[in-house]
Amino acid sequence: MTVEAENAVLPIAIRPSPFRPFLEWTARRAEPVVISLGAVLVGLALFSLFILAIGKSPVQLFQVMYTGAFGSWFSIQNSLSRAAPLLLTALCVALPARLGLIVIGGEGAVVLGGVAAAATALPLVGTVSPMLALLAMAIAGMLVGGLWVGLAGFLRHYRGVNETISSLLLAYLAIALMNQLVEGPLRDPASLNKPSTSPLPAEYMMGDIPGMTLHWGLLIGIGACILSWVLIELTSFGFAARIAGGNVRAAQIQGLPVGRLIVGFTAIAGSFAGLAGMIEVAAVQGSANASIVTGYGYTGILVAFLARHNPLAIIPVAVLLGGLEASGGLIQRRLGLPDATVMVLQGTLFVVILLCETFYDRFKVFNPDLWKRS
Repeated sequence: MTVEAENAVLPIAIRPSPFRPFLEWTARRAEPVVISLGAVLVGLALFSLFILAIGKSPVQLFQVMYTGAFGSWFSIQNSLSRAAPLLLTALCVALPARLGLIVIGGEGAVVLGGVAAAATALPLVGTVSPMLALLAMAIAGMLVGGLWVGLAGFLRHYRGVNETISSLLLAYLAIALMNQLVEGPLRDPASLNKPSTSPLPAEYMMGDIPGMTLHWGLLIGIGACILSWVLIELTSFGFAARIAGGNVRAAQIQGLPVGRLIVGFTAIAGSFAGLAGMIEVAAVQGSANASIVTGYGYTGILVAFLARHNPLAIIPVAVLLGGLEASGGLIQRRLGLPDATVMVLQGTLFVVILLCETFYDRFKVFNPDLWKRS
């Protein structure tokens, strides 16, 4: 008997609803949104208690944050500029996470990607066109960043080294290596108090989007997020990675190249962080120096977790976190609070988000598998 025939003889009260597939699809996708928003609200509430404890008004603080982040067209552009590198550093966390890996050393790839880009530009200035120089800088930054984070993936699969620890240690090593290069062989003799590489001429800098005071890094980051989503959701490579992330043993039984997947995804992730370092040099700093250690790699961890490692969800979350960072200066001027207040908020949100991981698949309304048991 066909399904249609069986449904025809069932009492109306127990026939399956034709809307059930849509409801199940909606419920599963609503869970991360609802829990993430709930985590943000709880984090803001805890942060408000901290603000009250130091004698300030949370309402006034949040008003100042909104003004500094999105209160004017200038503020919006400033927030989007800060979101640009977060898009790329969040991908450095989100892509390995699809394989079950927690890589938190994207800051190292950002730093070395910036140094590699600056070093690549030195012999090219005046010999090739600015467009070719920027392209070479981007390739160098992505290559170095990919190799650096890919090393953590290599150590994880072939030597059993925990990727969280190794990537973090590699980040500290990258910062030390940057200081050694910038203060040594790559140092511009004209940089006295702040050792730097030779500055890029204005024509070799990454320009702004026409009509805006916002560099092209934002569109590059958005494009990287879209390409990452396509890679994960619409390609066999991404499908294999999702299987390996769900059960490595099952993936190996099926003959999937788990080692190549781990090294490949971590290398791609690192290349995005290296590209963020190149953009920081070519669009913001103009040279490689200690200022490229901005902490974008660590903020990207929060962005990725808040977005549930979904490349498309990273875009709005990065804009939100970019706005928070952009408001730090205004908070300092208006309320007399240190600029690190925003970092306290970010840390609070991160802890709450980690705690909320335990609530997934616990609520019946979001889990269609539990509907059948009731």
